[in-house]
Amino acid sequence: MKVGELMSSEVKVCTDTDTLNRAAQLMWEFDCGCIPIISANGDGRLVGVVTDRDIAMAAYTQGKPLWAIPVGTAMARSVIVCHADDGISHAERLMRDNHIRRLPVLDQNEVLVGMLSLNDVAREAEHELATGRRAEVTSEGVLQTLAAVCKPRGARAIATAA
Repeated sequence: MKVGELMSSEVKVCTDTDTLNRAAQLMWEFDCGCIPIISANGDGRLVGVVTDRDIAMAAYTQGKPLWAIPVGTAMARSVIVCHADDGISHAERLMRDNHIRRLPVLDQNEVLVGMLSLNDVAREAEHELATGRRAEVTSEGVLQTLAAVCKPRGARAIATAA
């Protein structure tokens, strides 16, 4: 199964010059916890992502209202991505290895075409189990990915050092 078959293709985005208030508004209105950030110059290039946690931490550490904080100051610039034609097992491995719940999905031209979340993968595993279809996405794989993503930061550092 390919990432393009499971991803959400209606993705809400912000530009790096939008405010965190705009990102939070989109998260609230569209029930998502991560917004891809595209370049404000109009080329549609992915330049980062911002999560609900990034927004909360920026407001706390900067002591400013969300409308006064540009997305570009809070977003993660180093973004792990996958491609629409990648297999789901590859996407799960990226999530597991990088301790992330969501992946921006790019097409062959490196243009943002969707988002894949661990929720998408888990729903597919449950659907395959319920329908008796040959499981390309397994409950065990989802469980392993979730366990890796949910490890506390201290546990990650300890596991890495060992």
